[in-house]
Amino acid sequence: MATMKEITYAQAINDAMCEEMQRDENVFMMGEDIAEYCGAFGVSRGMLEKFGKDRIINTPISEQAYVGAGIGAAMAGMRPIVELMFSDFMCVCFDELVNEAPKMRFMFGGKVKVPMVMRTAAGAGTGAAAQHSQSLEACLAHFPGLKVVIPSTPYDAKGLLKTAIRDDNPVMFLEQKTLYRTKGMVPEAEYTIPLGVADVKREGADCSIITYGRMVQMSLQAAEKLAEEGIHVEVVDIRSLVPLDTKTIVESVKKTHRALIVHEAVQFGGFGGEIAGQIADSEAFYYLDAPIRRLGALSCPIPFNPNLERETFPTVDKIIAQVKSLM
Repeated sequence: MATMKEITYAQAINDAMCEEMQRDENVFMMGEDIAEYCGAFGVSRGMLEKFGKDRIINTPISEQAYVGAGIGAAMAGMRPIVELMFSDFMCVCFDELVNEAPKMRFMFGGKVKVPMVMRTAAGAGTGAAAQHSQSLEACLAHFPGLKVVIPSTPYDAKGLLKTAIRDDNPVMFLEQKTLYRTKGMVPEAEYTIPLGVADVKREGADCSIITYGRMVQMSLQAAEKLAEEGIHVEVVDIRSLVPLDTKTIVESVKKTHRALIVHEAVQFGGFGGEIAGQIADSEAFYYLDAPIRRLGALSCPIPFNPNLERETFPTVDKIIAQVKSLM
């Protein structure tokens, strides 16, 4: 039996990067304040001492410049890990993220690769207000050639990040910032998790909750409370939006006959609409005993006030209410 250890989500990401940098000398990291300061959330703590300034590189406050530099390094044979301090800042380098990185391999007929991981802190819950709290994953998922990953646990974060670093395509790796200090069990031995494979975090027979990121923990809490009332919910963590494990989603809905999709991002135009479409286009549609429901954030800029911020997003009580409405 594999030896396990309990670590934080942030430490799991740190461990994944360190292991891959030790394994492959072409892996390096660049971003704002990631060296001496260890990044805005301390994720790169200790890495400067281990790998030096040639591989842990502080950049200017110019996302457009250093993401572009990362693409160039990847095309030249390196495997950069590029950190954007907040996911909101991807708007500054959107041309590089969606018009350069995902398209080079196709435009050059497969003669070049862009093996680059772009890590970033996403989501709300820290009082960082409207310009530092957004969840923009649905937009990223719209661009062919770009993979999008959002882990919910330390175990998933480490295994998925190691896989992303080894991938020959650009991967957007979104880390929801309220998860950094959460803890979980992680094997001490080497392991990876393939992209595009969902994980059923809890089995049930009455309703499927399809979710990802920090909403996984919230959905599991809701499932615990619903079980006390005799409603047994299945929680499916998709883990990656692109590639999407449609098969696991479909099989879950066929079993439970009900589907609730939960995400932190704004509900209107959110990725939940794509998941709903995938269910509607599949054989699972004919098994449904109730309409497909979605639960996401309100359509408003994220408030600074913590009470208003909490009201903006899905909560355990809101998830419970939505599940009950399907019964």
